Amino acid sequence: MNTLTYPNAVDASLVGTYSAVTGAGGGFVWDEVLEYRIWCHPERGAPDEQDGNDYYYAFATYAEALAFAESAAGAEEPLALIRQVEYIAEDEPEQYSHVKEERLTEWPVEFLHRPRRTAVRFQTSSPLTRRRIA
Repeated sequence: MNTLTYPNAVDASLVGTYSAVTGAGGGFVWDEVLEYRIWCHPERGAPDEQDGNDYYYAFATYAEALAFAESAAGAEEPLALIRQVEYIAEDEPEQYSHVKEERLTEWPVEFLHRPRRTAVRFQTSSPLTRRRIA
């Protein structure tokens, strides 16, 4: 996937409505991209819009998010807010469990190179085929 092939948000009308409080990383597979986020940090030069606290801007496309990140002082690289309907949790090193509950989590966009969740991919995704899933 290059910058032109990262998927757009599944519903652009909902971009910016999701909670700022989410998980971070993990799960190995993903279902939908909900939005791309650019976190801004006043201590790194971003305008102080939240009484010194970090804040983010949400975008429907990776291209829009990247353009903003490259032009804004104190901005991080884009993160993807994704929905996982099911996921693989690594409870301990190399100990995995299949979790059948929905969660929202922020991922580095490079993680979108991982497969979308499907029944077939979920059962055969590496590294899971080589390790025990509880």
